[in-house]
Amino acid sequence: MLTKLRIQHFAIIDDLTLDFAPGLNVFSGETGAGKSIVIEALGFVLGARGDVSLIKEGAAKMSVQATFNSDIVPSELRKQYNLSADQFTLRRELDNKGKNKAYIEGRVVTVSVLAQLGQVLVDFHGQHDHQSLLHASVHLQLLDQFAKHEKLLTQVAQAWQTVNTLQRKLEAARLSAQEKERLLDMSEYQLSEIERISPKPGEDTDLDQALPKLKHAGKLLELAAEAYEELYAADSSATARGSKAARALTSMSELDENLASLAENVNNALVTLEDAANTLSDYKDGLDVDENSLDKMLERHEKIKRLKLKYGPEISDILKTAEDLRIQIDHLKHAEKHEQDLLTELSYAQKELLQVAQALHDKRLKAAEKLAAQITAQIKPLGFNQVRFGVAVDMDEANITSTGADKVEFLFSPNPGQALRPLKNIASGGEISRVMLGLKTVLAPTVPVMVFDEVDAGIGGETGWLVGEKLRTCAQGRQVLCVTHLAQVAAQADQNFQVTKQADKQTTRVSITPLTGETLTAEIARMLGGNTDQNSAAYSHATELLQNAKRK
Repeated sequence: MLTKLRIQHFAIIDDLTLDFAPGLNVFSGETGAGKSIVIEALGFVLGARGDVSLIKEGAAKMSVQATFNSDIVPSELRKQYNLSADQFTLRRELDNKGKNKAYIEGRVVTVSVLAQLGQVLVDFHGQHDHQSLLHASVHLQLLDQFAKHEKLLTQVAQAWQTVNTLQRKLEAARLSAQEKERLLDMSEYQLSEIERISPKPGEDTDLDQALPKLKHAGKLLELAAEAYEELYAADSSATARGSKAARALTSMSELDENLASLAENVNNALVTLEDAANTLSDYKDGLDVDENSLDKMLERHEKIKRLKLKYGPEISDILKTAEDLRIQIDHLKHAEKHEQDLLTELSYAQKELLQVAQALHDKRLKAAEKLAAQITAQIKPLGFNQVRFGVAVDMDEANITSTGADKVEFLFSPNPGQALRPLKNIASGGEISRVMLGLKTVLAPTVPVMVFDEVDAGIGGETGWLVGEKLRTCAQGRQVLCVTHLAQVAAQADQNFQVTKQADKQTTRVSITPLTGETLTAEIARMLGGNTDQNSAAYSHATELLQNAKRK
């Protein structure tokens, strides 16, 4: 569960630390007091979009830190992020320049990592999320989320992509004769331009290395000849003088053995000089001072450079372009045959798409029955006597998309004798809120923390009490955070927080106070719309609500 949340300089919060209990945690307070800010802050630290406008006026950055029990994290993620302790802390900062910083146990991570953990830790239901049930497009997503047939969805998406690609190729193959001729002329010109030069892999590198040498061949030849002459070509050369010195030292070492190592060193040096002279001789013999060779090499270097500018940046790219052009030319020259091949391939791909779409439809039909039954069971205790909930799945084979061929819509009948009709057409705001609560209960059974921001919108009285009971049931074995205006919900919490806002001429601040005993009873009385005095009828009613909640 979430054990601690620290919020600093977030919206109108200065520095606030909250400790949470297991079960149902409820936030209450006057309208506009800032109850939803806590939910926004929790979403922020779990990877939701951050906005610099939320940084408290005058602060350089905002920061939110959340501490969770480690045992609620899947083992593979605990291992991946080295969460070995009983608890771990996530932290995220956003400065007024828009720069994010994210941490797990003080280790720097990306915001996307926080979001990955957030998906397995917390399920959020915002103030207006229940309105999404008015849109049929959302119904398909919710059904697929419940059914968990990701593999089949991937197969449909891939099959649809294949059909889409083949259709585009077929459209290209059906170009007008004039357009085909234009493309053919252009492709043949580009290919001939490449084949005329016919660059070889690595040739540009070889030319870059050879050109400087060829440009300075005359000067290099002159210097090489001069060095060779000094080393070897005359009796007065270094080699000749070295040979005389070596012979003299060899004779001297025969008379004085102390000169043996010196004689050996001179002989070795003489060998090195002779090797250098031979190398210089080969080098000058290999120099090409032909101006025509230089001109040809410069011309080829320039041609390859132009090809690289048009088809590069590397020779490998040029060669790949040439191969693609050959294929395109072949397709254009044999368009009719290729068109027939594409038609055959497209027909097969469409059959494959229809087959996997049908399989997905069958799975959705079975899942729809289960989802309808489970949602009915969840919402029936929430003030519906003869409620019926259905999920219609209609297949349109002529309009298959990447998500299949189905149109899904939630159907609803709150009263006996009333036919099932689209939820958007007949459900009131309070009814939609209760349906969404049932959906959340069904769709997020494994998420350890659930967050509801005013899920009780549009309801009250006995129904409000039933919603409170459902939230308390959801909180068994997990943790629920709930923002509410209903005393019937707040009375059933395991832990209550009162949110208040204080404002003066300079600033606005939010305070959040845990409630127990008389302070809790007074808050429930306020929510009932009565006097918080202990002798008031509202206070007595609040006491009764709290006592009834304890007896459940």
